[in-house]
This record gives sequence, structure tokens and C-alpha cells, in this order.
Amino acid sequence: MRTHYCGELNAKHIGDTITVCGWVHRRRDHGGVIFLDLRDRQGLLQVVVDPDTKDAFATADRARSEWVMQITGLVRARPEGTVNADMPTGEIEVLGREVRVLNTADTPPFQLDEHAKVGEEVRLKHRYMDLRRPEMLENLMLRSRVTTFVRNFLAGHGFVDTETPVLTRATPEGARDYLVPSRVHKGEFFALPQSPQLFKQLLMVAGLDRYFQIAKCFRDEDLRADRQPEFTQIDLEMSFADEEAVMRLTESMIRDLFQAEMDVDLGAFPRMPYAEAMARFGSDKPDLRIPLELIDIKDLMAEVDFKVFSGPANDPNGRVTVLKVPGGASISRKEIDDYTKFVGQYGAKGLAWVKVNALSEGLEGLQSPILKFMPDDVVMALIERVNAADGDILFFGADSTRVVSDGLGALRVKLGHDLNLLTHQWAPLWVVDFPMFEDAGDGHVAALHHPFTAPTVDADTLKTKPLDALSRAYDMVLNGTELGGGSIRIHDQAMQQAVFDVLNISAEEQREKFGFLLDALRYGAPPHGGLAFGLDRLVMLMLGATSIRDVIAFPKTQSATCLLTDAPGVVSAEQLKEVGVRIRQDKTETM
Repeated sequence: MRTHYCGELNAKHIGDTITVCGWVHRRRDHGGVIFLDLRDRQGLLQVVVDPDTKDAFATADRARSEWVMQITGLVRARPEGTVNADMPTGEIEVLGREVRVLNTADTPPFQLDEHAKVGEEVRLKHRYMDLRRPEMLENLMLRSRVTTFVRNFLAGHGFVDTETPVLTRATPEGARDYLVPSRVHKGEFFALPQSPQLFKQLLMVAGLDRYFQIAKCFRDEDLRADRQPEFTQIDLEMSFADEEAVMRLTESMIRDLFQAEMDVDLGAFPRMPYAEAMARFGSDKPDLRIPLELIDIKDLMAEVDFKVFSGPANDPNGRVTVLKVPGGASISRKEIDDYTKFVGQYGAKGLAWVKVNALSEGLEGLQSPILKFMPDDVVMALIERVNAADGDILFFGADSTRVVSDGLGALRVKLGHDLNLLTHQWAPLWVVDFPMFEDAGDGHVAALHHPFTAPTVDADTLKTKPLDALSRAYDMVLNGTELGGGSIRIHDQAMQQAVFDVLNISAEEQREKFGFLLDALRYGAPPHGGLAFGLDRLVMLMLGATSIRDVIAFPKTQSATCLLTDAPGVVSAEQLKEVGVRIRQDKTETM
């Protein structure tokens, strides 16, 4: 039906007779000459229809926004003074000779060139219209180019594209599973996979050697701007490989992708131990573009009478730190109050501060309501420790290690953006040497990544000092966003059982949930490891978008609903009976 896309025509086509198809983006009547801006996925094209072509003019005259048209005409140069340098097709126009209506359209629910004024709910309700916007189409086309690049790269390095089951059984991945009742086996349920983790390990046992998949994954968890109940992973696994091999290959893939698609050289990917990242930045995915760091002052505050500081300073699980913001003394009290509310979201009970107005005046040159609670020598030692200068502001965190790290770590990022402190555009990083476990309370531990990650110690040491053990895990971080995480896996049955024992998973539960994996490890499992990238996050970061909903064709809302299809929805009693499920009504709903 067409010879060209609208957006691909240019001065090289002048004199050609072409046929294009698309939607009417805008119609204008200029003194008896009708101009139609025709739009398809490749871009916009100006079509001019003169009264001389009677039938074509009559058709163009009744065309309206978003009508679907087919137009045949002659490509010609635009008249002098009408060239539009902002349009890729701005040097040319098409003199329409045949104009055909392929379909009419109702008035759109919103103007496609005024999307900024449209609420997200309206956009998601009419997603098929929202996706017609050029920027949204480009988002999906970039996503397609990314997956094509990844497939070609991995296939070129010997990886085999292999699908794994979507209907499987529940596994402890750290979030709730979406459950699917079985009609054939009433009372039993499948689970939608949170990741293909176990199956890709089994593929390594099977001898596939190198596997990858663009995999759909599902997690029933609270949502944020960068989370969806269903999301897509670039998932890969390789045998006879150590950390260096996995990191080297995946780093090369991401670097080549950015170079090919964005003409961006990411440069070297530095490596940082988890402990250093938490100490300096309060985060295991630090944004290295922001030149602010946390400075520990626990030793300085141990003997002060100010319990807000001395309490955490004398608590083995406490932390007292300072975040110095150069030039931040100009921050107003109202802004400080807003930042106090911000860190409160992370459990902080307040946000102490000191403004450095004039160091030459000693203590008199400092401004803060907390100075009266601290000895003069401690204050001056603090100023020296952080290397403060005139015009700085110091923000303090004093609480449990987790609260301080989370709160001041997030404040560091917020201040970096609010005060335009970013020093460069792209900052890649590998975070390594993660702890194997974290304290879950009540004398129990939890796997920091997942229970199939290999530790750096032997099984006996792991059992006696689990919280001291490091794992063979690694995360790729870019601009403060975790692009992907992976590890070398456990390939020895005894070690896998040791990890399950540390996690207090009984022998019966091990057999019930993971018997198939433990059995497979007995039959010559090779050393193997891998990594999974979040495709949605990767594309979002490449585009500079703020939400992964802008890079997914049909996303869910933050409440995990689809406004387009009104899902989830109720099902009939007959359907529930078939799968042996009955809805129990909450008592509060009947009152």
C-alpha cells in the first residue's frame, strides 16, 4: 500500500512519485490550499493538496485529526523561506495527487502534540493513542534495537537462546509469587517465575554451556517508578566461567551497546567493594556523578552528652555520619525542613545540621541549634575531620546503620540533583564482594542475593560465621541505577545444602522445594555463573526517562492494574469451580 515511510523521505527523493500511509497529525487550510501533516512511526511529512486535483482536494478537505490516509504524490522541494530545519523531512513536501481515506477516527481523547498536559491515567487508559506520539514510538523502537543488539552480541559469543517455563513452582526469590491454580490438579498451584534462575542452572548441568533469554518475570510486590509486576530480563548463564569472565563479557556488551546506539563511550568500569560503597555513599548502587560522600564520626561522638549522637555512637549496630555539602550554607530553613521530611521516609527521626559561615571566627562562625550540646573541642575536631570550608553545610545522621545509610544515602542523591552537582553524564561501576547473608533478626539470617549464590569460603566456615562470609556476587551500576546483578552459582550439592542449613531451611523443605536441583548437582554440575539485566531499566536509563512505564508498551499502574483492559477482573463462579478455588469474603466487607 506504500512505497515509503513518511519520515524517510528527503531531498534525494525530489522528483519521485511515492505513496505513503499514516495518520493525519494536523490539517491546515491556507487560502484554498490544504496542508496535511501525515504521521507514521518514522516521522512527519507535509502534504500539499491543490484545488486543481478536484477529487484529492475534496477528500483532503474533509480529513480530520487521526484519520488514516493513503496519499500518492510528487516529492518536491519546499518553496524558499518555508524550509523547516527542525523536521527531518523539512526540506521537502509532497504534492498530493491521489488522497484516499482508509479509515475515519473519532475526536482523540487528547491532543498528541500536547501530551505534557495529559494525566498518566488518561494516557494509560487510551494507551494505543498514547503510543502514537513520536517520542513513545521511538521508546519502543529503541527497546527493539536494544534487544536485537543483545541477541546478536550474545549469539556471536556462543550463547544459545533458550526458553524456560513460565508455569513453575514457588521459589524463595525475596518477593511474593503470582500463583496460578491448576484445573487438572485441584488444590495445587503453579507460580509465575520471579526469574529463570533454577532452570538456567539446570541448563548448565545439561551441558548447554552458554544460555541466554529475553525473559518475562513476575513479582507480586509494592511498586515504584522503576518496578512493575511483570518485567523483562536479559538473562544469561555460562559454564566453566569465573567472576572475571562474566563481568568482562557483560561489560563489553553494555559498552558496545552504548557506543553503537548512542555514540557514548562509557569508559572503564571501576570496581568497588560493597562495604566501601555503603561506608562512602550509603548505597550499594552509588551514583558516582555526585561528588558528595558520607564521613563517619562515630569515634568523635562516643563521649558527648548529646544522646542523639552518643547513643548510636556507642551502639555496635549504630552509625553516626556527616554529609558535607560544599556551598550548601545558602540552603534555607524551609528547604532543610523539607529535607528532614525526606529522610524521615527512611526512618530517620530528624536531620541535624551545621552551617559553616566563617571559619575565621571559630565557633562564632558556625550556625546550628545542636552546637550547644557538643564540647568545643569536639566541634572543632569535627570541622577538621570533614575539611569544612566557608559556605558549607553539614548534615548529620545518627541512628541504626541501616537508617543512617538509607536516609543520608538517599539525601546525597537528592541534593546532588537539586543543587545540580553532577560532574559528568555517565558513571558505570561494578559493586563486588557482597556479604553472603544479612541479619534477619530473631537469630536468623537471610540471603542478600539468593540462596544459589556461591560463597567465598568453605562450607564449615560458612556455617560457623555466616555473617562474616562474602559471596561471589557482582552488580553492574550506572548512574545510581542497578542495571544487572549476578553471581557465580553453587555447583556442589554439599555446599548448597550448607547454605540451606544456614538459612534454616529444613531437610524436608529442601527436598520438597529444591530436590530436583540437589539431585541435578549430584550428576557432574560444572562451575557456572551468570547475570540478569533489567531490560526496562536499561532502556529507561538510555532514554533519560523517569519511569519504566514509558518504555513498556502496555504497563501496569503503581497499584498493579491495567487501565486499558481493566485487569485484574472478576471471573465467573464456574471458572473458579473448575480450578477448585473459592473466594472468601472479608468479614469487614459485610459490615
